[in-house]
Amino acid sequence: MTERPCLLLLDGHSLAYRAFYALPVENFSTSAGQPTNVVYGFANMLANALRDERPTHVAVAFDVSRRTFRTEAYPGYKANRARSPEEFHSQLGVLDRLLAAMSVPAVRAPGYEADDVIATLATRAAAAGHRVLIITGDRDVLQLVGPDVTALYFYRTAAEMIRYTPELVQEKYGLTPSQYPDFAALRGDPSDNLPSIPGIGEKTAAKWIREYGTLGALLERMDEVKGKAGERLRAAAETVRTNRRLTELVRDVDLPVDLDGLRRRPYDLPAFTALLDELEFRNASIRQRLFAADPGGGGEPEGRAEPLKGRELAPGELPEWFRTRAGGGPVGLAADQSWARGEGEITGIALATGDGFAAWFDPAAMTAADERAFAGWLADPERPKALHDVKSLLRVFGPRGWTPAGVTADTAVAAYLLLPGLAAYGIADLAARHLGRRPAGEGPAGLMLQARAVLELAGRFTAELRDTGMDRVMTEVELPLAALLARMERAGVFADAAALRALEERFAAAMERAAGEAARIAGRPFNPGSTKQLQEVLFGELGLPKTKKIKSGHSTDVDALTWLATQTDNGMPQVLLHHRDQSRLRMTVAGLIREIGADGRIHTTFQQTVAATGRLTSTEPNLQVIPIRTEEGRDIRRVFLPGEGYEALMTADYSQLELRVMAHLSGDPFLLEAFASGEDLHTTMAARVFGVEPGAVTAGMRRRIKAMSYGLAYGLSAFGLAKQLGVAVAEARPLMDAYFERFGGVRDFLDRVVEEARRTGYTRTLLGRRRYLPHLSSDNRQRRETAERMALNAPIQGSAADIVKIAMLRVDEAIAAAGLRSRLLLQVHDEFVLEVAPGERAALEDAVRTGMTGAYPLSVGLEVAVGTGADWNAAAH
Repeated sequence: MTERPCLLLLDGHSLAYRAFYALPVENFSTSAGQPTNVVYGFANMLANALRDERPTHVAVAFDVSRRTFRTEAYPGYKANRARSPEEFHSQLGVLDRLLAAMSVPAVRAPGYEADDVIATLATRAAAAGHRVLIITGDRDVLQLVGPDVTALYFYRTAAEMIRYTPELVQEKYGLTPSQYPDFAALRGDPSDNLPSIPGIGEKTAAKWIREYGTLGALLERMDEVKGKAGERLRAAAETVRTNRRLTELVRDVDLPVDLDGLRRRPYDLPAFTALLDELEFRNASIRQRLFAADPGGGGEPEGRAEPLKGRELAPGELPEWFRTRAGGGPVGLAADQSWARGEGEITGIALATGDGFAAWFDPAAMTAADERAFAGWLADPERPKALHDVKSLLRVFGPRGWTPAGVTADTAVAAYLLLPGLAAYGIADLAARHLGRRPAGEGPAGLMLQARAVLELAGRFTAELRDTGMDRVMTEVELPLAALLARMERAGVFADAAALRALEERFAAAMERAAGEAARIAGRPFNPGSTKQLQEVLFGELGLPKTKKIKSGHSTDVDALTWLATQTDNGMPQVLLHHRDQSRLRMTVAGLIREIGADGRIHTTFQQTVAATGRLTSTEPNLQVIPIRTEEGRDIRRVFLPGEGYEALMTADYSQLELRVMAHLSGDPFLLEAFASGEDLHTTMAARVFGVEPGAVTAGMRRRIKAMSYGLAYGLSAFGLAKQLGVAVAEARPLMDAYFERFGGVRDFLDRVVEEARRTGYTRTLLGRRRYLPHLSSDNRQRRETAERMALNAPIQGSAADIVKIAMLRVDEAIAAAGLRSRLLLQVHDEFVLEVAPGERAALEDAVRTGMTGAYPLSVGLEVAVGTGADWNAAAH
């Protein structure tokens, strides 16, 4: 029996408004400043509806404008509604792009409302034998409910919807759906600015319609209605008649689409994936739900010439497969893997060749011959191979003694180099974006499709890297770095678990004391972690100055509390800041405890494809968030110790790396001279800016120039400098002007960076790494200025990141060349942490200094500070 067609209709503006007011706009925006809460919430609701209802046809109806036949008939119609916020309007165009990429028609009709579009499509579909489902927050659609039409009406949340059938309409209102517009005309609707009859409520209106059958009959016999109610009805008769004309939905609107045009069709996968990346939707859950709703299943695009010729290999078949299938051409490899707290597992490996052949095998079932064949092929530099996320593969291959050579491409890192800042670099996402399909199936078949996608993407990305001049960054930096990072991750760093637990207890006790002090000041206990309770205490009970307005009231974030601390003598803001600080430290320590492996070591994961500037990031746990300038942060560092067989930890970091890069790139003669003088850099620069002798430079002067110099390396504005220094913008701007007057080469360099990026669309680092900035030409001032700050930041930060990565490789090479057992464990910003083997301290320091100072030939040279100690903090220098 053929399944009955089902048409899903969604009220676009209703869903969009619900998303806008359900999700705080301040929490949903891209790095360029584009609000995304409407699109995120709408996409989530749409994906859930497509998953739960499984429609065969779908459409989203939108209003065109406020001018409709209803406003012509009654100018006061919806006149009470305020204009929607700009943050809402700025997302409607993006919403259209989302629907187009999902192949979901967005239907509009000039002069009519979305409800009329819905009424027309529902009527046509029901007449054609379809089931119809309508998702809305507007009760007017209840008049459409019938045997074939169900209205899904929002209750409290998007997840709570009432399914209105004719029976439920009858149960709730005592009326049939066809009587609903008569009832609505009597009741009026404040949201549409339709007046009600004074003194007449919903119960009376419903009773009248039940008694007389229709509004028309009621009005013909309204003289029969006795008492005050009858007088009020007769006085409002014309108003009620107008209401009735306006509440009736039009069911025969001339629309630009027929039912067949609403049939569900596969996504435009490249456009869809690109939009998710542009919106920075990194949440794996919503991406998975959205892709799962694709009726095309993300499969092979139509017209593909050659199907995949793949099979599962039985134990012992690998040698023959390599002999007959994996000849001289490149081979794509994909693996199902897991890695947690020092232990890795591979549950499947797939290989694909350029002629369409593929194979899958289970590593746990390999024979000795299979093992030799695979390890030999993997280690052969003459047999090219393409992998996805080389570092993660090396991390699980390493314990089995598998060492890849001849790797010509890492598709994850290549995609990151070509388009840094994407929301996801998974093979399925990249294939959807670049190949128009999404090989995300499970099991051997899905993995073989992934292997083929790796091979195809590798060919495309390799050519693009060569065309953009970034092939050197890939082959000389990122690919060799992956091997080093995998070894560092496998090694981990030893942590004193007992000391960490003691720290957690200490920070928890400090939180309790802070909460107690806050309660004393407030005169009652409250939860310092509750925004609502904080607002009540700070602005209601204590009457402190109001901070910036947010959706829930006034802000109580760290910036707001810091500002409040400067505006009042009340000690509450400072106590709350201390509570926040202790809470953050406690969470950091708790996270470290959770990540200690069976070997007593913490195995962080270094991410090569996250920071758009090229810097490495650290996750699970993030070791880059451990503070170094506070005593509590230093206490956390004290729990990191040398492991068994090692005698000490060594740290090494660059001196003023970003400023040296800025001096090299700008060529400013006075900045170069300041470095060459050998004196304290910030004092020398402050003397020039303020026009005094170095000996006359005060600590305040030095601090301001230091903030200015480092701020420029991060794209700091006058507003940002003022905030950092705690002064007014009017005071910060002259400081910036004086700085640029003395260091004009820096100013000219920064101007050139922005202009060149505006012309080409990207910035470049010393090694040629690009960062694309399309919003530099945006009409939106906020997005344009954000892109300009990124342009100022990218060449300096990106070049520093490249130098740090090269230095890691050079240090590792120097350690190997010296035959040392000592090893590199961590990279945190510009700092390296190494484990020192007995008797190797001096030789290791030589290797570290040689590798770091020789990483790149800057015009001002690279300086390194090195320290050794019994723990991470003691190794500071």
